[in-house]
Amino acid sequence: MTAAEPRTRRVATNGVDLHVVEQGEGFPVVLAHGFPELAYSWRHQIPALASAGYRVIAPDQRGYGRSSIPEAVEDYDILHLTGDLIGVLDALGEERAVFVGHDWGAMVVWSLAQLAPERVAGVAGLSVPFLPRGPMPPVQVMRQAFADSFFYIVYFQRPGVADAELGGDPARTMRRLLAGPARGSGAATPDMFALDGRGFIDRIPEPAGLPDWLSAEELDHYVSEFTRTGFTGGLNWYRNLDRNWELTPQLEGARVQVPSLFIAGAGDPVIGFTPLSVMDGWLEDHRGTVIIDGAGHWVQQERPSEVNAALLDFLAGVTGQPTTAAPT
Repeated sequence: MTAAEPRTRRVATNGVDLHVVEQGEGFPVVLAHGFPELAYSWRHQIPALASAGYRVIAPDQRGYGRSSIPEAVEDYDILHLTGDLIGVLDALGEERAVFVGHDWGAMVVWSLAQLAPERVAGVAGLSVPFLPRGPMPPVQVMRQAFADSFFYIVYFQRPGVADAELGGDPARTMRRLLAGPARGSGAATPDMFALDGRGFIDRIPEPAGLPDWLSAEELDHYVSEFTRTGFTGGLNWYRNLDRNWELTPQLEGARVQVPSLFIAGAGDPVIGFTPLSVMDGWLEDHRGTVIIDGAGHWVQQERPSEVNAALLDFLAGVTGQPTTAAPT
């Protein structure tokens, strides 16, 4: 089938206005981007899933792009973030959806599957595996583990510092993050952890050029949006990690009951320091783990055909809706 062209709308929910890209008709699939990304990060998935017979819904999440950017750090905790996605469903008149998240978006949809399983038909995490609730607030653990070294999540905690570094030259930031060694295991070199006064982007080498999956025009879109908005909204998600732990004591020992899928690039540094075994025993209806050789952290942009194929197979199994078009 041929899906209608993508359309955009503003959804007022949960105290914010969200810019939402939507395409297709059928069972709803919500795509939740990560840091520092946009609904645009799903540009290869939106038409492919819509053409296969799904209603695809991709918001710029709060703090990003053309959506609201609240000032208070507390406005970015996990209850606000998951509430936004439920609010989008409500505004569009949908009861349940399959939720797909990449990077921070994966953390949000994993949490949503636990907090509101009645609204989640299935959940797919990209790049960041499901992490069970730990015994202590996570940033406290990180501060102890990295007391004598640099770790970017700890660095992100102090308001204004990382904001100034990342926002000082958005073109440099996005070029190094998207085209630099975060695409592979080179991002986790010992030099990345040296406590030597450098910031985060300072530690990422300047790429020799753009990878074949990222055009100059695509990079320019990210640069333009983050030049306009800055990075504080996205950084505030990190500043709620301990607050999220404090707000969700009911998740102690909680498993993900809905059907699940995990996808990552084999060269993603995240699965280097977060072993996939962390998910063992926590996903009650796990339908598969797909590791894509030659891909790094930005997996749905780097290898859209493989990601689309895995998502379509998962969606067909969860929704019972046959795929009506090949992934593109």
